[in-house]
Amino acid sequence: MIKELLGHAHIGVTATVYAHVRLRLQRDAIDALGTALDGVTNTQTSRTDGDDPPPLPALVR
Repeated sequence: MIKELLGHAHIGVTATVYAHVRLRLQRDAIDALGTALDGVTNTQTSRTDGDDPPPLPALVR
């Protein structure tokens, strides 16, 4: 869709031009997640089967 909107003939052009933006956004998201989870402690007993992840509070912005 972005390729079409920008008028690029090939998806490779779009990917090359905007790849750094995507990587930056991924890094920002990972940093935000790390900050949100920093200091979170699991106060519930862990299940031995490991099927369910422990509940964690989430910071929504």
